[in-house]
Amino acid sequence: MPRQVHFYDQPERFVAGTVGQPGARAFFLQASARGRITSVLLEKAQVAALAERVEQVLDEAIRRSDGEADIPAVAPAELIDTAPLDLPLEEEFRVGTMALAWDGTDECLVVEAQAVTEAEEEGEEDTAAFEDDENGPDLLRVRLSGAMARVFAKRALDLVAAGRKPCPFCNLPLDPEGHLCPRANGYRR
Repeated sequence: MPRQVHFYDQPERFVAGTVGQPGARAFFLQASARGRITSVLLEKAQVAALAERVEQVLDEAIRRSDGEADIPAVAPAELIDTAPLDLPLEEEFRVGTMALAWDGTDECLVVEAQAVTEAEEEGEEDTAAFEDDENGPDLLRVRLSGAMARVFAKRALDLVAAGRKPCPFCNLPLDPEGHLCPRANGYRR
């Protein structure tokens, strides 16, 4: 089946969001523009890594341009998006590999999320990742302004931090019923 590329150039909205209660949340990236919505499923760790890396790439772009790049140092308050994910929430694919790049010519951040491949599911490295092969895995490609990228990163980091509270002893997440704490020799806390 031919590869499906979901491309958004300066979408109206690009956010990370969740469905479910802390401890059982499903994480999504969602892009929308002109009535079209694309949602892809990913892991909490992927959301955290993507948000942290977006911040690093934007900071590096500012540094390399000697402050001339049109990138705010923090997320502009007027652009902060706290709304829930758009409905209908239909998963296009589960994300495997992600890539990030700064396009200095157009001064925008390019985010790519590729569907997990059979090789990745089996724990092998996929050497063909991100080649523009028409039979490759599905891909979400989004181009964001510096301001929109900062807003995305802030929301994503806040989302990851809003999970379950950590155990004061072992720092692992606490379930509502408690958890078996390794620092307390397996006793329930």
